[in-house]
Amino acid sequence: MAIGKASAKAMKSKNSCCILGYSSSSPSPPPSPPRASASAVGPCRRKLRSRPSFAAGVIRRNARCLAALALLYLGGMVMCVGPFSSLVGLLLPPPGSVYRSHEIFHKLWPDIHADNSSAIELETLWTYKRRLKEQRPCLSTIVGQHFGLATGTEANETSGYLIVEANGGLNQQRSAICNAVAVAGILNAILVIPRFEFNGVWRDPSEFGDIYDEDHFIATLNGYVKVIRRLPEEVMERYGHNITNMPNIRVPAWATAKYYRREVFPVMKEQGVIRLAPFANRLSMNVPPHIQLLRCLANFRALRFSSTIAVLADKIVGRMKEKSSRTGGKYVSIHLRFEEDMVAFSCCVYDGGKTEKVELDMIRERGWKGKFKRKDRTIQPGLNRLEGKCPLTPLEKGT
Repeated sequence: MAIGKASAKAMKSKNSCCILGYSSSSPSPPPSPPRASASAVGPCRRKLRSRPSFAAGVIRRNARCLAALALLYLGGMVMCVGPFSSLVGLLLPPPGSVYRSHEIFHKLWPDIHADNSSAIELETLWTYKRRLKEQRPCLSTIVGQHFGLATGTEANETSGYLIVEANGGLNQQRSAICNAVAVAGILNAILVIPRFEFNGVWRDPSEFGDIYDEDHFIATLNGYVKVIRRLPEEVMERYGHNITNMPNIRVPAWATAKYYRREVFPVMKEQGVIRLAPFANRLSMNVPPHIQLLRCLANFRALRFSSTIAVLADKIVGRMKEKSSRTGGKYVSIHLRFEEDMVAFSCCVYDGGKTEKVELDMIRERGWKGKFKRKDRTIQPGLNRLEGKCPLTPLEKGT
């Protein structure tokens, strides 16, 4: 009876091991165990599910370190992708930022050359669809009218001599001359024939008399502003016959008539002579009507080309009319303005390659003395072209 109980107990223990996954040493497959009750198997399964995994423990213990690593990874990606995207941008410039007009022209030239269509009516070029703006003449005034500051008996007394140095190209010089006449009227000063600043790019030694008719200029302004060719000898002796020794006033751009009366007039009364240099755009467009009259007289009546230039101009105009006989002597005159100083100042890039860059750098340095090499100046040729700041080439203008 005791042996039977022991045998039954051993058999039960063996079945329990099989249920928990411990295989028997018997070579033959064990018989199917009886269906265990929920009370016997349940605790064992619950114990297996509740045991935490190794990976979860590592993540839980090192959460902060992993978050820091993720942030470092993102930062590294940003730092790497930024330069890479910039490199891609350099390799692939945006459309319109590179000069390719010459390539387009060569591509389209066969079509242009083969096009003999009669649909192009040249006569329509001379037909104006809009009403032309009426050109108003200069305001009429009484010759001898006083334009300056003094009143009464002082009106006939001048405050001193005004010397102006006109810089820039021909158009800028013309504008400066007109402004000089107006400023002389504001200050009640005697105007010395304006001097032309020597241009470092063009190196043109021309003076006022080489381009304009001095006699006509002086005679036309007589009664409005007194103009002389050179300073009196006693004034030149006082400054050692050197104009650069005379007091120079740097006037801000677009200065008003009130500024000249307040800042410049007292110095002229004290010194007797002043020099204004540079003088490009040194008078506001908004001035009293009687001052604007002086500017108008200088521009439309007093300034007349010298006889040498006038004769050459008449010859060119006659030749153009003769060559334009098919259009009744009508022709179009275009000032290309594609000049080396303008191209250099624009900081644009064309199709000249390294040679073009070297030449334009030399022109910029010679004309503007390091202005384009300052640390606070950023040169972006592609952006300049996209914004339409590049001078058009003769090819782009169709000439």
